[in-house]
Amino acid sequence: MAKRGPYGKGIERRQQILDGALRTIAERGFHATSLAELADAVGLSQSGLLHYFGSKEQLFIAVLRRRDELDLAAMGEPSPESLIALIRRNTEVPGLIELFTHMQAAAADPRHPAHEYMREHYERGTEGFARLLRGMQENGSLPAHVDPVAMATAFIALTDGLQSRWLIDPALDMTAHLELCWERFTARPWMRPGHETR
Repeated sequence: MAKRGPYGKGIERRQQILDGALRTIAERGFHATSLAELADAVGLSQSGLLHYFGSKEQLFIAVLRRRDELDLAAMGEPSPESLIALIRRNTEVPGLIELFTHMQAAAADPRHPAHEYMREHYERGTEGFARLLRGMQENGSLPAHVDPVAMATAFIALTDGLQSRWLIDPALDMTAHLELCWERFTARPWMRPGHETR
């Protein structure tokens, strides 16, 4: 068996740092966790930690990318139910919702390092959800005139908005709201503009 070179060891160490940062932020909260605490959690100095990522912002972007990987693996086959289940799991790690919401707001500035990550994140999410909706159209559970991309965009925006609201009011039942909206999306009569049900 070939020995791992410095490059392979660096990748492995980077992964360990990201997993450690995910756990620390999830447990302590994003705003309550300092860079020094993140470094200490993985046995590094602050400069040693940033050596692997270049900057604090790039570290947080890498943490979000790692979170996306783990979420996709946990979801399995994409479905509205698996997305709602993911949101339910997110309530157990509010620190990661804090991180995402913080970086989402910062990424509104095209010059911010998180801008490209967020653009890609939403493109992948919208494309995957729209693909699911097209499958529903093929099996007859969603009318053909519904725009899958527009509907996917709206549902993901609803999800993000509920998460932001939940940070302010943790009593809010995000999954109940998502389930209600999904039921309305799929159960109510669908009408083209200007058409009436009879």
